Amino acid sequence: MTQSEIEIRVLGSLAQIDAQDWDSCACPEVADGGRPFDPFTTHRFLKALEDSGSVGPGTGWQPQYLTAYEDDRLIGCAPMYAKNHSQGEYIFDHNWAHAYERAGGRYYPKLQIAVPFTPATGRRLLVRPDRAEVAQAALVQGAVQLAADNQISSLHITFCTEEEAQAGAQMGLMPRVTQQFHWEDQGFGDFEGFLASLSSRKRKNIRKERQQANDFDGEIELLTGDQIQPHHWDDFWVFYQDTGARKWGMPYLTRDFFDQAQAHLRDDMVLMLARDAHGYFAGALNFAGRETLFGRYWGCTRHQPCLHFELCYYRAIDWALAHGQTRVEAGAQGQHKLARGYLPTQTHSLHWIGDPGFADAVARYLEAERDAIEEEIEILTDYGPFRKAQVEEHQ
Repeated sequence: MTQSEIEIRVLGSLAQIDAQDWDSCACPEVADGGRPFDPFTTHRFLKALEDSGSVGPGTGWQPQYLTAYEDDRLIGCAPMYAKNHSQGEYIFDHNWAHAYERAGGRYYPKLQIAVPFTPATGRRLLVRPDRAEVAQAALVQGAVQLAADNQISSLHITFCTEEEAQAGAQMGLMPRVTQQFHWEDQGFGDFEGFLASLSSRKRKNIRKERQQANDFDGEIELLTGDQIQPHHWDDFWVFYQDTGARKWGMPYLTRDFFDQAQAHLRDDMVLMLARDAHGYFAGALNFAGRETLFGRYWGCTRHQPCLHFELCYYRAIDWALAHGQTRVEAGAQGQHKLARGYLPTQTHSLHWIGDPGFADAVARYLEAERDAIEEEIEILTDYGPFRKAQVEEHQ
């Protein structure tokens, strides 16, 4: 079949597409009965965002789900949004927007292929395996054509895989390299095996932090699936609101998102809660993929020394090792993760800018940024907590 026989459709709601049809592109790997590589592009996760009002009117994230059909058969799709701001993305383009608007241009609205509020690497161009190359090209060309036809300034595909970044660059998109801190299992076996790979000083520091974190009159609960009950979200919502108010000014997710998550996503989640005689006072929410545990949200109502490190980093490693997962992504930014075994790792995005002059300026910026990021990753890795032989093996 030729490219001209592919039909691109834009949907304003996931209610317009069957969940099984969407997931045949988003997570075909679940056919073997396992988890998806990540749950964030599944129909159930994206629809929970939509049904809860976390995206849609008034949020600045207006769904424009991109789909590609061949003979009325869905062969590709992408979670695309029209955006009138750059919040909740974590690969930032605020400076681009300011520069373009100072020069007299109109940067917003823009198109964003992404999972809202979710700085986790994963496939963004979701395709059926038997039509992967054709569908991927159709999605990119369709998104660019949509932006150009509607005089939209730009298209951004954020936290895509390295393979998608390479393919997108070959199709004329501008690749961008940024970084996060990820933990990877190097055959540690258990947490003590992980500690044994660290320098003596870092090993002692982590043991001290874990002791301080657990030194309270209570317990830490790890809940998943049906262990998670509706009342747990009442407490977690308080924690989430506190963190959201401090970091973003207001929470990105609505309260109803957590009710949607209870109904449709609890098998994808690992909820870690600290409680004492007065009730729950801190928590961390993770999402479990096939090989990766994704740390997403943390909050507390009272301070307990090092509890943030325990719930978000060390318990996450414990859980990953116990469940055969080889990676923990603990969210965006945070050089403090380095001392706790999370090493700098490249993350990827793709960009299209309609204005040729501005696109040329952005391309030059991205080239310089890429060199700086690569140098920073090399330096930070050398400062990591692992014994020298371990670092050389990782590199």
